[in-house]
Formats: sequence, structure tokens, C-alpha cells
Amino acid sequence: MTTNEWLAIGPWLAVPALAILVVIVDMIWPNRDNLASAVGIIGTLAIMALVVAAGPLGSIGALPAQGQEVFSGVYVRDSLTAFLDLVFLSIAVLTMLFAPDYLRPRGLPVAEFTATLLFAISGAMLIGGGRDLLVLFLGLELMVLPGYMLAGYAKGDGLSTEGAIKYFLLGSFSSAIFLFGLAFTFGFTGTTNVHAIAEDLQKLAAGQQVGHTLPAGIVFGLALLTTGVAFKLAAVPFHYWTPDAYQGSPTPVTGYLSVGPKVGAFALALRLFVEALGPLRGDWYLVIGVLAAITMTVGNLSALGQDNIKRMLAYSSIAHTGYILVGITVFAGASDPKVQAAGLQAVLFYAVAYTFMNLGAFACVAALQRRPGVTSQISSFAGLGRRAGLLGLLLTLFLLSLVGIPPTAGFMGKALILLSAVEGGGWLTVLAVIMMLNAAAAAFYYLRVVVFMYMREAPANAREISIGRMTTTGLGIAAIATIAIGLAPAVIIGVYDAALRAATALISGS
Repeated sequence: MTTNEWLAIGPWLAVPALAILVVIVDMIWPNRDNLASAVGIIGTLAIMALVVAAGPLGSIGALPAQGQEVFSGVYVRDSLTAFLDLVFLSIAVLTMLFAPDYLRPRGLPVAEFTATLLFAISGAMLIGGGRDLLVLFLGLELMVLPGYMLAGYAKGDGLSTEGAIKYFLLGSFSSAIFLFGLAFTFGFTGTTNVHAIAEDLQKLAAGQQVGHTLPAGIVFGLALLTTGVAFKLAAVPFHYWTPDAYQGSPTPVTGYLSVGPKVGAFALALRLFVEALGPLRGDWYLVIGVLAAITMTVGNLSALGQDNIKRMLAYSSIAHTGYILVGITVFAGASDPKVQAAGLQAVLFYAVAYTFMNLGAFACVAALQRRPGVTSQISSFAGLGRRAGLLGLLLTLFLLSLVGIPPTAGFMGKALILLSAVEGGGWLTVLAVIMMLNAAAAAFYYLRVVVFMYMREAPANAREISIGRMTTTGLGIAAIATIAIGLAPAVIIGVYDAALRAATALISGS
């Protein structure tokens, strides 16, 4: 292997190596939670520096701008891979900052949590660079299997066990469905290479233009792949596992599950639908568009009646899946290549914004629950604005960003998706209108929490709230990013340009 090839796979190899290092450190110095967290966080930051050094991120990085393929093209490090790696590693750092203050009071081991989380992140990073269906499937399983373990991390909690079992069973079914779709696609095309599949499907697309129909094998394969990915995205009607898994999991795990596997599933959708199945986008974009409309609507309507904030944020997460699916629909439904790129760019930009604002919201919930015994009921947030002014202010910021109020990251993300849909024209404009109506409806249940924090009296037995140093650091990072991505021109342009380069690399590679 050449130096560039080693550099291309170096960041991915470093993550499971770091997970193993955390385990070794815990074996040598057991029960040193701060040490295990420090090794995980510092190591992850070092890997982020390696990602930047490798590139390609515009003019930054040692690798060529067109990317570097490894192992005969089954893995590639291009602008999309580098962009997604930084997002995944950011998720890991924030989760490792938020988790210890919640886990320690409950006697849950921090080192095991850190190692399991890093293994899951390595799977997500493998998806980000995969250009082979088998590699994508392996990355998917490496990402979700540790997720099942994390969902049931609080072994003594019945809700955690219940949620983990439901997550495992439905996740296993969806993986099997995805694998069947992969088998149908391989059976017809004779290859699992993404580019080779795209070339074969391009011939089919040309045949459709002269009146030929798609073979039944490809139709079944496309349907099964779409269903499998929809399960992983928690798109309606494949979302049933989400509320129970989110409510039962330890709150830092819930925060990770709401962001890490979701962004990983969208990375899978981009590599699969844009690169491999892009030639047939005329056959699947209506399905994705309908999924987007139903998902955002059902997610928001279901969230309206929730009294548990973790279940509310679970349904909110489903609604955000619908918003992001609009961007993929724009790619498939628009005829102008610039608009197609804008749709994918909006997806990637929103992934960054969603990472910080949603993790920040769950971190605030975890901070309130630092002392065991505090429930996730929205009523437990009564008077929080007076009891813990900083925590109340930060939670308000994250909730406003989730609504899409300017000048926050959520507003910029929603604006890019809406603009790309309007530029696409036709029925994509209708999808943009549906998204606007849903965003307005979402304001009710997000702002309901703010009303409880500032307009309701605290319970008589409410205790003082203390926030740990690591949680404070993580909240500070998430808050600064949420504001900067919505307000600071330099940051907005930086993320905007990086997302555009990643989208362009994805389209040019398809």
C-alpha cells in the first residue's frame, strides 16, 4: 500500500485502536473514570486533527482533491468522507463530555461506555467512506450493534432493557431486510461495487426512456433497500422502536442515539441512493418525497401530546428525519445539477446543525437528571429558569434552534433545505410548504418546555441543581456552535463551503 492509501484509512483505523486503548487503560488503572474519559476525548481530538491533515478539505490536507481510493475502490477518502468523519468524531467528543456526570452517580462504568461508543463511531466512519455494498453493510452493523448495548446500558432499569430489546429486534429485522435488498441487487448486477452497480443501472435507465420496464429483481431490491434504510432513519412508518428506545436509555445514550446512528444512516442513504441508485432516481424519488412528508407530519403531531421530554424529543427526532429527507428528494426530483447539489449540501449542513443543537438539548436533560431520581417528565422542568439560570438559558437556546428561530444553526439548516426545494420547483415546492407548516407546529411543543421553565413554579421539594465541569464544557461547545453556525458569517460560510464540496464529490463520484 502507498503512503496516501495508509493516510486514507488511518483515521478510521485509529478509532477502534483508541477504543482498545481505553479498555487497556481501564484494565491497568481500574475505576479511574476521569482517566478513561481523558484518554477517549484527547484521542478523539487527535484523530480529528489527523482527518484534517489527511483531507481532502478544499485546499487543506495531504490527499488529492479528488480523493484517494483504497482496496480497489471499496473505500474512498474524499471530501464527503472527511466531512462526515469530523461530524461523527464531534458527536463522540460531545457524548464523552456529557456522559460521565450522569453515569457515575448511577454506578455505570464510564470506560466501557467510552469504548463501546468509539466502536460505534468507527462503524459510522466506515459507512461514510464505503463504496461497496458489503462494506456499507458491515459499517452499518458495526455502528448499530454497539448501539443496542448502549441502549440497555442501565441493566437494572426495566425501561432500559425493554427499549434495548425492541431496538435490537426491530434493528435486526431491518438489517435482514437491507441484506435481502443487497442480495437482489447483487443477483441482478453481479457486483457489489457502487460504481459498477451505477453503470449497470444507467443502462436500465436508458432502456426506460425507450419504453422498457425495470426487471422485477431490481424493483424488489430497490424496495427492500429503501425499507431497510428507512428503519435505520426511523422514518414513518418504520419508527416504532424510537420512542421506547429513547425513553428507556440513559439520557447521554439517548442523545447519542438521536444523532450518531441517524447521521450514519443518512451517510448510508447518500452513498447508496446517490452513488449506486442515482441512475434510477426517477423511480424512487416520489417514494422518498412521500416518506419525508409523512415522517415530519407524524413526528410533529405525535410530539404534541407527550409529557415525557425524552419521548417528545424522540418524536421530534423523527420529524427532523423528514426535514432532511426533503434534501435527498430535491437531489432526485430536480433537473438542474446545481439544484441537485444544493439539496445534498443542505442535507450535510443540516446534519452539522442538528448534531450540536440536539445533543445540547439532551445534555441539558442529563444535567437536570445528574442526581438519580429526577424524572423525564416535562413538569420536572418547572421553575428551571430560576433554579438554574444558565441551564435554563442553554436549553431555551437549543429548543429555539430545533424550532428554527433565527439566528441559530437550526434556522440556517431549515432555510437551506427550503430554498433548495423551492428552486427545484414543481411538487418540490409543495414539499417545502409542508415543511414550513410542520416547523410552525413544532414550535408549540418545544416552547411548551420553555413555558414550564419560566412560567411555572418549581415543585416544593425541588433540590438545587449542580452541573459537572465536563458537562459544562460540552454545553459551552454545543451552545457556541449552535449560535456560530447561525450567526457568525465566517463559520456559516466555512460549513456551507465544506458541505458543498462534499456534495459535489458525491455527485461527481456517482
